[in-house]
Order: sequence, then structure tokens, then C-alpha cells
Amino acid sequence: MSSIPVFVGLDYHQDSVQVCVVDETGRTLSNRAVANDVDAIERAARRHGMPRRLAIEACCGAADLAERLTVERGLPVLLAHPGYVNRLKRSPDKTDLGDAQLLADLTRVNYLPAVWLAPRNVRELRRLMRHRCQLVRRRKDVKLRIRGLLRENRVERPTVNAWTKAWLAWLKHEAPLTDSDRWIVEDHVAELGSLSTRIQAVERRIRQAIQDDPIADRLMELPGVGLVTAATLRAEVGRFDRFDTGKQLARFCGVTPRNASSGARQADAGLIRAGNPELRTVLVELAHRLIRGLDPHWSQLAHGMLKRGKPKNVVIAAIANRWVRWQHHELRREPTTSTQARKKGGAPTVSTIAPTSRG
Repeated sequence: MSSIPVFVGLDYHQDSVQVCVVDETGRTLSNRAVANDVDAIERAARRHGMPRRLAIEACCGAADLAERLTVERGLPVLLAHPGYVNRLKRSPDKTDLGDAQLLADLTRVNYLPAVWLAPRNVRELRRLMRHRCQLVRRRKDVKLRIRGLLRENRVERPTVNAWTKAWLAWLKHEAPLTDSDRWIVEDHVAELGSLSTRIQAVERRIRQAIQDDPIADRLMELPGVGLVTAATLRAEVGRFDRFDTGKQLARFCGVTPRNASSGARQADAGLIRAGNPELRTVLVELAHRLIRGLDPHWSQLAHGMLKRGKPKNVVIAAIANRWVRWQHHELRREPTTSTQARKKGGAPTVSTIAPTSRG
């Protein structure tokens, strides 16, 4: 194998991977499809020289392949942001050869829009959290269907609170519904109970997944932060130190205003649309809890902004923004020991998250 430095672009597919190899001058040495196999990809990447960097667009299955090539084969693989890569194309045409060559060229000139390659345990936690979100959305949809059925029958609301045991008992036995509609309601209520049981089971798995995790432990010690908030932050953010500033983290979480200024006009256009919507949702819900008095600092800050005439939705977003930036300052140096171990007085548990580059 030659020791000439080369740069490699990988266009990922389920059954095959297009491997493009270019040299330091940008000359294409090889651009061909190989089997979606670590051995085949390594042979194609090393055939013409020593790979300096490899790039692959972040997509379903790409992170696992990148991790295997990095850990098992020692290849320096970078994940690329697919949206930004698409904007850098010089042609509207899309081919596997062109996509792989573009990735190789961007890697060669060190202009690749790289993203963070999360370790396996963080990716597994993400899948658990997103599975829980899907179940919660399905439960909400069932509740909306029940509400719609009651409105269609012009049923007056009872005095008890909705979705309590008393309300469900009224719904099943006393609500003025026809036999057909009552059967539909009973079917919805049974589905509602099944979904609630499944959500509880997922939350137990999530609790096991973040057990002895130092970052999750520190987050759950904060006022207003529970299992779902801590696990969502841990799954989506991963490492707080991969962001240079708190503002970068806040923008990743989608809780910063988007600037819409032009000339003498200075204005904001609402929150930016970035990151996982569920991440922004848990942070906004956390801000609501904080201003209700769980933490005097955030409560006083929110009341001061309200007194100055700020709309409540703006205040909520500002609290979420500042809380995230504060957490970046507090958690960017990841602890190496578990809080639970310190509480129990036992031996410290070493974190399994290895340092990674920013992206």
C-alpha cells in the first residue's frame, strides 16, 4: 500500500457504498461502488494511499458504519451534515459518483460541514427517547379522538377533572352515548391504558440507560429537571463541551431568536427552527416550571421581565435560553465520576463517553 495521503468520500446506501478517492491535488484516483461491508470499504479506501480523512453523510446507519471504521480499522471518519453538503453542490443533478466526489473534495480542502459522531450508548438513548415521544403522541391522538366524539354528541363536560379515574368511569358508564359510540369510546380507553403501560415500561428502560451517568445525575439534581428532561438533554446534546459557547448550544436547542435585521431595521423573527423539536419542547416546559417558583433566581428574573412589559411567551423563551447557556458553563467539563457513587460513598464510576471533536 502506498503512503501517499488520499481523501475519501463515502456515499452510503443500504446495500452498497460509493467510494471516491482523491489525492492532494483533487485528482480522482478511484470512484466505484463496493459492498456495504467494513472490509470492502477499507480495501477501497486504502488501495491508492494512506487515507488522511474520510467523510460520510449523516443518515440512517451511517453513524454505525463510521464508528466501526474508526474504532475497528483506525480510519479517521467524519460525519457530514447532509443539508449543508447539498447546498454546496455545483449542479442540480444527483448521482452517487458526484455525491461521493463532492464529499472527498470537501474533506480534501477541509471545508466539510462536520457533525458530531455520537457514541453507541448515546445513539441508543436517542432511540429510546424518540420511541417514547412516538408513544406519547399516539396517546395524545387517542385523547383527541375521544374529545372529538364527545363534542360530536354534544355531551356536556362533567364537574370532575378530565382523564382522572372518576372521569374515565363517567365516560364508560354515565356519558350519554349510543351503544355504537360507547363501544368506540371503550376501545379508545383500552388503547389509552395500553399506551400508558408501554410509556411506563419505556421510562423504566430510560432510567436504566442513564443509571450512573454523571451528566444525567447532575442534571436531575437541578430544580425542575426530571427523568424525561435529563434524558432528552443527554440523548440529543450528548456532550456539552462539544460546543464552544453557550450561545452555540442554545441555537442547537432551538431556544434563541432568529435575527431578521436589514439596514436600519433591527428585529427578531421568533425562535430559530433548529435541532430536535422535542428538545426545545422539554426546555420550554422546564422554563414554565422554573418561573412558577421552583428556583427563586429564574422566578425573579421572569417576573422582572414581565413587569417591564415583555410578553409571556418571550419571557419563557428567554428563561429557556439563559438556562441552557448556564448549563453549558456548568457542564462543559464532563465529570468522570457518578453522582450516585459519591452519594453512596462507593468507588467512582468512570464515564464511558470518550472525548470527541466538536461538530
